[in-house]
Amino acid sequence: MTTPRFHIPHEMSVIEIVHPGGPEVLVPTTRPVPRAGADEVLIRVDAAGVNGPDVLQRKGLYKPPPGASDIPGLEVSGGIVEVGSDVRRFKAGDRVCALLTGGGYAEYAVANQAVTMHVPAGLDMIEAAAMPETFMTVWLNLVQRGNYRPASPYSSMEARPALARPQP
Repeated sequence: MTTPRFHIPHEMSVIEIVHPGGPEVLVPTTRPVPRAGADEVLIRVDAAGVNGPDVLQRKGLYKPPPGASDIPGLEVSGGIVEVGSDVRRFKAGDRVCALLTGGGYAEYAVANQAVTMHVPAGLDMIEAAAMPETFMTVWLNLVQRGNYRPASPYSSMEARPALARPQP
């Protein structure tokens, strides 16, 4: 693991779900700061997205995947403060956004490098925090499952509810 360039505290503020319910069950508390594993980055969170699973988790209708944080928050943006030993695409100080399995409603969050992206020029951190889940969903469906290639007839599509067709 690389030596962090930034001071990383031992504890951080997080938003915890004390029991299922409405927004009033989201309570601030303190937890240890996680550390980046070999293929992970530690992000100082500037903004976190709010997604359907976050709301369902708060209501008690969604359980985080095994091994995931019980802290809600599936997408974040911020600055990298630590990189794991196997991370090559990112360095401390990079502005990034990431898709998480949980833990985004916190001052610091760990993300796998495979689902972390540099923040595109022109986006602020609030806008960037809303990007990862949508981007990764499109990438997964078009590129990985759909085998999309730039020369495909679907490289330019018109989207309508439940219909997509190639454009001439």
